[in-house]
Amino acid sequence: MEKNPIEGKYLGQRVEYPQQYSPEYLVAVPRSLNREIYGLDNSNLPFVGVDVWHAWELSFLTEKGLPVAGVIKLIYPADSPSIVESKSFKLYLNGFNMCRFGSTREEGITIVKDLIKKDLSSVLETSVIVTFFPAYASEGGADFADWQLLEELPEIETTEFVAYTETPALFQTSSGNEKELRVASHLLRSNCKITHQPDWGSAFIYIKGNMLPDKLSLLKYLVSIRNENHFHEEICEMIYKRLVDAFAPEDLMVTTIYTRRGGIDICPVRASKASLLPLALTSADQLSKKLIRQ
Repeated sequence: MEKNPIEGKYLGQRVEYPQQYSPEYLVAVPRSLNREIYGLDNSNLPFVGVDVWHAWELSFLTEKGLPVAGVIKLIYPADSPSIVESKSFKLYLNGFNMCRFGSTREEGITIVKDLIKKDLSSVLETSVIVTFFPAYASEGGADFADWQLLEELPEIETTEFVAYTETPALFQTSSGNEKELRVASHLLRSNCKITHQPDWGSAFIYIKGNMLPDKLSLLKYLVSIRNENHFHEEICEMIYKRLVDAFAPEDLMVTTIYTRRGGIDICPVRASKASLLPLALTSADQLSKKLIRQ
């Protein structure tokens, strides 16, 4: 069987960690690999959005050998040709650990930020926002504090869950009079597209329209993703596209926030218009309040 070209570089492979700054480690994954399944390309995307990454373990040395540690927040648009493969990004960041940048911490931070921005923008062929937060930085706002948790629905204990491969047919239309929903679930699980290792996350969905999903059926659908093999960004877009196809909403926003792995968490956001994007998460100037899994 022919090896997936993504897998052939780093995923599923034993790789030596770089000991110096090594931008050649970065790998771009074309978004088209998944979007073509749904007949989508950048000319007909039904959403706007961004991918937000937090790298919690960035560190480097100043010219005097003083370690500097902090968090890097990345934001790049959902219409970029590619995403960055997460293991390659982890290896790339590791290359900074023993390298010296700048005569002061502030100078070093500026140099490292500029390098990361230049390298990612080049590999992804898009503009990338890079922000550095000191290790002691305080958290900002919480975007989803009051959203209804689907797994706390009263009928949950008596409901049978039997589908664990993605099943849009589980959707049912709500019989209620509500015209919008703000719901969440911390039961999101899928598998890495290449290694099939489990990825754990939370889904946040805002939907407005004349037809809305029955909440229990929406939870059943989210649970049905449990054995799917996709990257995080693909899961977010799959949920979004299925909701568009089933309910033709007036407004829709889907955010998936994943548990960090290897010091990195990935938080894709897709929405029918920019005003629906979660403010704290998509802001370059603050670290949004972490979920327990982050």
